[in-house]
Amino acid sequence: MKQTTLLLSIIYLLVSCTEREIQQIDFLTDYKYTYEIEEQILNDTIPWKYQISAADFAKKGDYKNALIHWDLGLQTQNRGYTKNQIDSINSNYSIVNAADYIIKEAQKNQVVMINEAHHNSMHRAFTKSLLQRLFDNGYKNLGLEALDNGENLDSALNSRGYPIQKTGYYTQDPQFGNLIREAIEIGYEVFAYERIGTDFGKNREIEQAKNIQKVIESRPNEKFLIHCGFDHLMEGNYSGWEKAMAGRLTEYAGIDPLTINQDEYSERSKTEFNHPLLKALDINEPCILIDEYNNPLKYKRDEAWADIAVLHPNTKYDDTRPNWLFENGNKNISLKLNDIPIEFPVMVLAFKKGEDINVAIPIDITEIENKKESCHLALKEGTYEIVVTNKSKSFKFEKTVN
Repeated sequence: MKQTTLLLSIIYLLVSCTEREIQQIDFLTDYKYTYEIEEQILNDTIPWKYQISAADFAKKGDYKNALIHWDLGLQTQNRGYTKNQIDSINSNYSIVNAADYIIKEAQKNQVVMINEAHHNSMHRAFTKSLLQRLFDNGYKNLGLEALDNGENLDSALNSRGYPIQKTGYYTQDPQFGNLIREAIEIGYEVFAYERIGTDFGKNREIEQAKNIQKVIESRPNEKFLIHCGFDHLMEGNYSGWEKAMAGRLTEYAGIDPLTINQDEYSERSKTEFNHPLLKALDINEPCILIDEYNNPLKYKRDEAWADIAVLHPNTKYDDTRPNWLFENGNKNISLKLNDIPIEFPVMVLAFKKGEDINVAIPIDITEIENKKESCHLALKEGTYEIVVTNKSKSFKFEKTVN
């Protein structure tokens, strides 16, 4: 009798450990479903509508569609190098690991600037991958263009420890949220430097530089990592602005930043649209080209430049998700959703337990079209609250990743 009771107890314990408690909740989200973004595109007439849709796809974790929509807004073309040009590149340059080279060069500098394309979550993931090693080399401050400033400044960001929906616009992308979250966990002081107001062009570059200058002057013996958008890190003479933000910072503060462009040589929605240099090389990790004198390939545009150009490999997909999501400690976590009484499509959002799911930026997001489709999230070890929603009904359950 005792053996039977013990066996039943063990069976009950095993069942209890494998079952999850699913709770229906009230939950609202501004993240858009694919059908909502597509409807918006059909009805929008503004010239930059594909920039908006690309950002919307990036924010909801749909990297592939973000690339597609960005290219829809551009005049893409198929360009390539001749065999002789490719042979010349391979004979004059060596390929080195991008992160290793950047960390080595960063040791010689006080300010490192790295850019992103605002639709490209992979750029944010790469910057995040540098955080710990830069911190170990004295970089304690992280300036982010994407943080709202002025009256909209998220003044509680560093003390709270994680970004919320009102922290910024592009920061709503989980990969940007994870960049901020990890920086604070490591020990960075995160700060905003965007211009206050609606000035664009030259005045924006000036105000951004002056805002960074003020922070540097308040911490003169510290090092700074600046993550900005597109061409704000260009040095030298920049057509239209006279000088970009990086050039203005050198002018005002007397600091020559180490500038890193990771936009020009990143994949497009189709490999034929990639830059000829990216197509000419066989790379499988972020890399930098160096010549025989150990000088890196720069990114140049007329009289302006960035010190280092990073080349990113084409993304491979694991279970429909970008392979780079499952790096730097992230695991590929598969979830079953067929026991949740909800109509599809659904959005699945993973929140770090302890953060407010009503305002926090999720750790990861994916959209699932039907119950037969598997759900895969990129999560580190820890406990998460998983929200499954179709905007009409929402459910929540916990998931521990070991």
